[in-house]
Amino acid sequence: MSNLSTTQSKLSATIAAAGAEGRAALIGYLPAGFPTVDGGVKAALALLEGGCDAVEIGLPHSDPVLDGPTIQTAVDIALRGGVRIADVLRTVREVSSAVDAPVLVMTYWNPVDHYGPARFAAELAAAGGAGCILPDLPVEESAEWRAAAAEHGLDTVFVVAPSSRDERLAQVTAVGTGFVYAAAVMGVTGTRAQVGHLAEDLVKRTRATTELPVCVGLGVSTPAQAAEVAAFADGVIVGSAFVQRLLDADGDEEAGLAALRALAGELAAGARRR
Repeated sequence: MSNLSTTQSKLSATIAAAGAEGRAALIGYLPAGFPTVDGGVKAALALLEGGCDAVEIGLPHSDPVLDGPTIQTAVDIALRGGVRIADVLRTVREVSSAVDAPVLVMTYWNPVDHYGPARFAAELAAAGGAGCILPDLPVEESAEWRAAAAEHGLDTVFVVAPSSRDERLAQVTAVGTGFVYAAAVMGVTGTRAQVGHLAEDLVKRTRATTELPVCVGLGVSTPAQAAEVAAFADGVIVGSAFVQRLLDADGDEEAGLAALRALAGELAAGARRR
């Protein structure tokens, strides 16, 4: 049942430390290169300064099929700005060197496959990255990546959904590390009025197959929703709400960073009300 080694990764240890404080960890997401590469570094640091325990740096992709309109807009801005994988790695490097917090890359598999899994793993580790979240990589096709990631001490986080059968959950959690990303709802990313009612059941079923932390994302955007998720999950993942705050700032960098810090603080407070 357990796929944890005797030594926890930085990512798992961070989530465990939050649990020891009686709260859920807060994990924030922003795509690299949004609104600019330099601005994206500042934005990720603002999330951590505001109260996030870890951050996901999105690797912008031209066909973000799992993302809703908010993140698609940000990704389009990044791509039109000319962002490249080198900029993603630079973002990871600058954030991880400035703070003692796990910095992950959230990416579709295609860019990594084209770049070269071994090369990407080596360069991500050299940049101080903690691991990768790979939402569209089937576990059956993940051996090459997992070997490269393990060689460089990177975690591999897979995504499970309410539609995942118990047998499938066991297959996924047997090979994932760091934590399990539980999608609260079926569908694309985006803020929602309510957290999916299937999320708690998914977390319960996932925990029956693994000792890894289980963190919930997709649709969490308010302190009340963070508190709701924190009552049954090890971590709360927020992306679209942060992206929207930057979009709302409409190019005013200081206002955008202040908004990110404020929202991170509000969500972190919610995650403590478990």
